[in-house]
Amino acid sequence: MTAATLPPASAPQAATPPTAPAAWPVRLLLDSDDDHAVHRAAYQWADPARGRITADPTPHTTSPAYLALDVLRAMGRDGFSREGAERMSTDPAWRAVTCWTLATSVHEAIVLRAHRLTVERLRRLAAWRADTGIRLTLLAHAPERDDEQRLREHLTAVGLVDVVTARGPAAVLDEIGPAATGRRFGPPPHDHAYPLPTVPRSSVAAFRADCWRRQNETDFAHTDVQYRAGYSAARTWLARTLPPQSSPAGGTEPANGSSEPTAWSLQEMEALRFFLARLTSSSPSPQHTVARVRGAQAGFLSRSVLLNVPDDLTSCAGPGITTVPITPRIVHSITLRLPNPLRAAAVAALLFTGTAKSLLSMTQIASVDDAGTTVAIDRDSRTNIGEPPGPRHMYAVPPRARSLLRAAVEFRRRTPRTAAGHGLFANCFGTTPRFEALIADAGLPIPALVHPHSEDDWHTVARCWHLHTPAPPAPDALPRLAELRP
Repeated sequence: MTAATLPPASAPQAATPPTAPAAWPVRLLLDSDDDHAVHRAAYQWADPARGRITADPTPHTTSPAYLALDVLRAMGRDGFSREGAERMSTDPAWRAVTCWTLATSVHEAIVLRAHRLTVERLRRLAAWRADTGIRLTLLAHAPERDDEQRLREHLTAVGLVDVVTARGPAAVLDEIGPAATGRRFGPPPHDHAYPLPTVPRSSVAAFRADCWRRQNETDFAHTDVQYRAGYSAARTWLARTLPPQSSPAGGTEPANGSSEPTAWSLQEMEALRFFLARLTSSSPSPQHTVARVRGAQAGFLSRSVLLNVPDDLTSCAGPGITTVPITPRIVHSITLRLPNPLRAAAVAALLFTGTAKSLLSMTQIASVDDAGTTVAIDRDSRTNIGEPPGPRHMYAVPPRARSLLRAAVEFRRRTPRTAAGHGLFANCFGTTPRFEALIADAGLPIPALVHPHSEDDWHTVARCWHLHTPAPPAPDALPRLAELRP
């Protein structure tokens, strides 16, 4: 965790649908001999992690919905095939295909058994290609003359007229290209973080020294890494966010000449909440979070800013306390078991915000910024009608979860009769059986659901004041207490 990972917060803007790149010509590969090597090469070419998929349509059905599910399965999203899983009809299934394509790196697709595709299925593929710019390849196996003629007529009927044809096993194999290399299947390995012991409930003034006295050398070294990360991140963020100090002595100078501390403005408080969420949302345990926050408090004090947080952070809820780091394995579990973008994003949001589902259900489509980096929930506008607005609840979206949020926003925007003020997670946290089924499908522990918290998240009750006193000189590095250990 370094300061370089924490750029200044910006106000979230309404997300806009991405623009699809210019589409490649459709490749029509005619395997006249029905060569098994061609079929094998098409499968071995696929590599979803690098944006290449091979979809094998389910035989004995002409349903467009089944074809969409086949494409989702090729992307690695096959949770719908389990017993009791949510079923998606044709339109939502194809919206999911489009949204996952736009939100991830999928850019090439081979569809097998192309000579059996109906006009409606080809129309759905053509719309998918037009919306995403994906490079579409249709592979026909041992087509008869009538099959080929019918396929070309269907392609023309749906507007796929820019077709490049390759005929014969040798030419088809050459068009498919070499097999993918590297690891393509199975979940990523488990992540490992050094477990920290219980850290002291000391104030910022005594926290580091108490850790040094109570912990052994190895534990203190790991705790100090987290403390220093928070310290450096806070100083860097303040330097980028706050206006230059005007006092000759190095402190801030109030406009009215008073020496009393000045509370931060609403905009500054929103930026602070985002900073604290981003600092701690990747924290592997509450102990890591406490160390980072105490370091951040020390960094704020070195800039003549007082940061006040709850005394006992571990009894609160919110980022770093009731959250789960979004690791590659977590993303793999979510995307494999929840092919619906809304459900996937809802579970991811529970994991990285650590907040109650009642608050998370207030998230609007416009609450997510363009890049999918910020979620801003305005609870006061709904619970305190007529009163002046307060700072919004700001949450940082970890990099690995951003594609999930972008896919969910795109899915909502493509749903008929949808506006920016509508709920992003509508119907996700509604009735208890549906919500329990959603969690069961994800198969992941969510601490926020079992943590006994009734108050606001800890970072939303944090407060800051400008101290109109000279700032202490900033040392090149924090004192190395470990070097004083006998």
